[in-house]
Amino acid sequence: MPAKNKRIAKRNRKRSAPKIRRPAWLELDFARIVWARVAVAGAVTSLAFCAYAAAVWVMDRPIDAVVVNSAFERVSAIEVEEALSAHVQVGFLSADLPSMRAELLDIPWVANANVRRRWPSSIEVLIIEEQPAACWGDAGLLNVDGDLFVAAAQHVPAELPRLSGPPGTEQRVSEMFFSIRQRLEHRGMTAVALRLDQRGAWELELSSGIRVRLGASFVAQRLDRFFDALDMVIAEQSERVDYVDMRYTNGFAIGWKDQEPMRAQFTEEAEPNV
Repeated sequence: MPAKNKRIAKRNRKRSAPKIRRPAWLELDFARIVWARVAVAGAVTSLAFCAYAAAVWVMDRPIDAVVVNSAFERVSAIEVEEALSAHVQVGFLSADLPSMRAELLDIPWVANANVRRRWPSSIEVLIIEEQPAACWGDAGLLNVDGDLFVAAAQHVPAELPRLSGPPGTEQRVSEMFFSIRQRLEHRGMTAVALRLDQRGAWELELSSGIRVRLGASFVAQRLDRFFDALDMVIAEQSERVDYVDMRYTNGFAIGWKDQEPMRAQFTEEAEPNV
């Protein structure tokens, strides 16, 4: 048989060969296997969720007690109880701890609070009270950060320094005061009051009773000049000094308790300057 005829015959045999197909029952079983696996996965997930829900339901028992680990001086147990009363009516696991902490922070004299669960059914509370660092105005109290945490205290400790200024200047006045007091302490002295008036003028008072008028302009430079004057002139005679007026361009004035005011100057003249 010629080669050409052989190729034609071979091609015809390929065309006439029957195609092998997958049985229908096999395709059906494959689909069933896939759906069975999906069903099993869903059932496992459902069982896990149900087990979790059941565990939560079992453990979310009523809150038996609120344990407060704080030694109160200013905060009362009644205030804490009132702040948490609406939050302890739910279950142990359902209690909203961030909301409970927020309620506690709203209590005057509470600086910080920590709330956590204590197994099996108690809530533990730790409260840190504010430490007053200065009196603001007539009866306000400032903490070490200069925050006004009590606007009208019933009792103001007598040893606290007295600060005052327009509303909203609490931190500014506080920072200025403690900066000045630190410089004074290096010289064995201390400040007891600092006032900022509506015009922006500053007046400082020392524990010796000396009042220092700083004015509203060039306050930093005037403070530096005051400390120079304190070291050179005022410190040795502080018991005789009534006030020191730094509101001059190049000098200062000293008001003596038993004499007429004396003007000192660093250059040839000293002109008043608010």
